[in-house]
Amino acid sequence: MTYTVGIVGCGDISDAYLSSDGRFGNYRIVACSSLDRAQAEEKAAKHGIDALGVDELLADPGVDIVVNLTPPDVHADVTLRALDAGNHVYTEKPIAASVAASERILETAAERDLLVGSAPDTFLGAALQTCRSVLDEGRIGEPIGATALWTSSGHESWHPNPDLFYREGGGPLLDVGPYYLTALVSLLGPASRVTGSVTRAREERPITSEPRRGETIPVDVPTHETGIVDFENGVVGNVTASFDVQGSSLPSPGFEIYGTEGTLSVPDPNHFDGTVSVHERGEGWEDVPPTHDYTDGRGIGVADLASALDSDWDHRTTGRLAHHVLEILTGVRRASTEGEHVSIDSTVERPSPLPRTFPY
Repeated sequence: MTYTVGIVGCGDISDAYLSSDGRFGNYRIVACSSLDRAQAEEKAAKHGIDALGVDELLADPGVDIVVNLTPPDVHADVTLRALDAGNHVYTEKPIAASVAASERILETAAERDLLVGSAPDTFLGAALQTCRSVLDEGRIGEPIGATALWTSSGHESWHPNPDLFYREGGGPLLDVGPYYLTALVSLLGPASRVTGSVTRAREERPITSEPRRGETIPVDVPTHETGIVDFENGVVGNVTASFDVQGSSLPSPGFEIYGTEGTLSVPDPNHFDGTVSVHERGEGWEDVPPTHDYTDGRGIGVADLASALDSDWDHRTTGRLAHHVLEILTGVRRASTEGEHVSIDSTVERPSPLPRTFPY
């Protein structure tokens, strides 16, 4: 069956989703909407779809799945409205700005017998699926540790509207962290507790990108964050994400998993492809040929949700996975405030690996 999709939110990321239309056989995008009607009409004309008002799209019986691309601080509100209107929903990350809001989403979806999916879907790409194969084959032995590092000087140097990255639902850990933690959970399984420390370098930041160069924006969230994650299987991971690094001699992104028999070098989880390398005990680094085919970018998460609607397909980009990742990330901030480890109340099964070729 082919499902119809309506997009809410026509910002920068929308083109990545709109360009995926036609790549998969189980959904097609029929409409888009935005609070900025002119922006929606521009995207609609570009991609040959209808431009609708937000309420109009949510109520449209011709839309089966709503893709929520709004700013993070309104993810929960839009997703709940879409669920209340009877739509299945796939939302950009994070699933919500708070664990409580994410819980409401999962509860509402269950009550209405609807599916919720959430980005990132990059762990379904060839790079991370190849990493999964390496781990499952035991090439690095039993995993014992992981390191993830991502640093930058901040999005105000390149993004046309960087405000959303510095208000509720933003900050480096909630913006970039979902890629790393979703990858880690997909590779290692769920987490049991976290701790960490976070800080904020400045109360305001000047925009240096166009078209708003010279404006100053307030900073409401931490901008340099480091967490320690204990996984249920005993692996300990450390994750650092920052908007406050002006330059570094360390690789960024840097992502590795350490095992009793070797080390796995994991490519940037913000992308679907990349070089996977393994260093086995007593050997040098070896690049691993891709075990999977899909490298084509965003959209596979929507196809994953659509596949689960009318078949026994194992839904992988679930709202429950996104909720677990959100609890880990916000747990780091909570641990910094409370000065102790924070238990992770939710759990989730490690998503099953994809077949070599995505069938939809």
